[in-house]
Amino acid sequence: MEFSEHIKTANVEDVVLRQPLHPPGRGTLCITGHHLLFSDREEGSCRQVLLLLRNIDAIEKSVENLLTYSSLFSNAGLSQRLSGSSGTITIKCKDLRVFQLDIPGMEECLNIARSIETLSCLDIVSEMYPFFYRPSNASLRDQCGLSSPERHYSQMKELHDRWRLSTVNRDFSVCPSYPQAVIVPKSTDDDMLEKVAKFRQGGRFPVLCYYHKKNGMVIMRSSQPLMGANRKRCREDEQLLLAVIDGSDKGYIIDTRSSQQALQAQMTGGGFESKSCYSSWKRLQRQMERGKALQESLIKLVEACGDESNNMDRWLSKLENSKWLSHVQTALSTAGLVAECVERDGHSVLVHGSEGTDSTLLISTLAQLIMDPGCRTLEGFLTLLEREWIQAGHPFQKRCAHSAYSHARLQQESPVFLLLLDCVWQLWQQFPLALGFSETLLLRLSTEAYVSDYGTFLCNNQQERCALGVKENTHCLFQALLRPGERDCYSNPLYEHTELAIWPSVHPQSLHLWRGFFLRWTPQTHHLEEAQEEIRNMVIEWGKLALS
Repeated sequence: MEFSEHIKTANVEDVVLRQPLHPPGRGTLCITGHHLLFSDREEGSCRQVLLLLRNIDAIEKSVENLLTYSSLFSNAGLSQRLSGSSGTITIKCKDLRVFQLDIPGMEECLNIARSIETLSCLDIVSEMYPFFYRPSNASLRDQCGLSSPERHYSQMKELHDRWRLSTVNRDFSVCPSYPQAVIVPKSTDDDMLEKVAKFRQGGRFPVLCYYHKKNGMVIMRSSQPLMGANRKRCREDEQLLLAVIDGSDKGYIIDTRSSQQALQAQMTGGGFESKSCYSSWKRLQRQMERGKALQESLIKLVEACGDESNNMDRWLSKLENSKWLSHVQTALSTAGLVAECVERDGHSVLVHGSEGTDSTLLISTLAQLIMDPGCRTLEGFLTLLEREWIQAGHPFQKRCAHSAYSHARLQQESPVFLLLLDCVWQLWQQFPLALGFSETLLLRLSTEAYVSDYGTFLCNNQQERCALGVKENTHCLFQALLRPGERDCYSNPLYEHTELAIWPSVHPQSLHLWRGFFLRWTPQTHHLEEAQEEIRNMVIEWGKLALS
């Protein structure tokens, strides 16, 4: 595809840029196939703003300047008379920044707006910027990622007696959203797994995601069983779950739907594990919102944070009505329940909702962070994300197509990954010494999931990434974050290793608005970042003095 065909005006002089935390600047605006570039021409200023067009969630054109004339530019004489006019474009980004561009010349303004609207919404993955990004300090040959099912299995020697690595999904025909290799009970063969996959939505049969070294208990994840109204059974599915507990008295199934939602799913072909067929497993319902409800919650919260006319009562009312912190509370509470079943009670757990690609991954990730100190280092956390979100099939392209500002009708957008990062931040707040990474990392990831130079979050699953050659043709974000020059920026200088579980408090008084994200473009948050950087430098200097 030729990007140039969508660019009617490539650059405009004397554009005024207004953005958070900076004074207005006058300069040149350029548009390319992937970027919007503003260069400040004011004397003594060298400011440049480079914005990926995919970062743009919505644009708004000045009503009085543009809408009146947008249909009249076929008249050359009128176009000439309007050349002295100016238009205003407000750009709202997926990372919650808001820019305003005052563009001289109505026609130029309209052309820029149309180009942005078109280029910011192109959804051909192979034409996205990660396929063109070539940093000078990295080679494509080195982009192997941090983890793979094979590497994870080989590192966990304790697994080998009772668990095996299956390549039943080597060509993605059994489950399009699973990786090519998965860890399953040793007593199950591949024929059995294929039958179980047909009984689980999307083919997502139960697979191991965490082994607790202290007591040998595990966390499994899957999608819902397809029982339907006729209450179909699958004996292979029942045998697989029996093999998981292997003589233990019972296991727990944490269903991230309400009982009513599970019953409704059964009437439309889905369902849940019945007591009669899965007598060794106890099912617990923990309703978690997802999809449209979660997206609307984010929209309400961002709107509340951006409303400068709020008084205290109105702000608190809007914060409560958004229900965002309630979602955070539910997620942490459910993850704590999973961890308690495994760590304290000594029982294995199966987590699932409907598809098994959203709240299921959220809960399994948080539970591992609570229990496993290896997941709390910088590298361990990134490896956990790669294993539980990238390889396990969270549909990033669908869920992160839009953020909080888009005027487009909601399709499959849902900020599940952002909710995870918020929950991790709550843990970071409650246990400031126990996590080896910083808030800066969480903020970086919150942006990269929506728009990135790297290919890590492209596509919806491993099958799509393999088909497009993402690994071979793009760079890995997680590897970049671990390079020596980058690692220090994202590490927690106060980190102290502990083998203990970190049990989150979910009392309302313990949960806070993530100001670093939701208010990140306000002066107050900017001062907090400066204070955190000063603390980091002080700790580093103290360490140097201690060694000298």
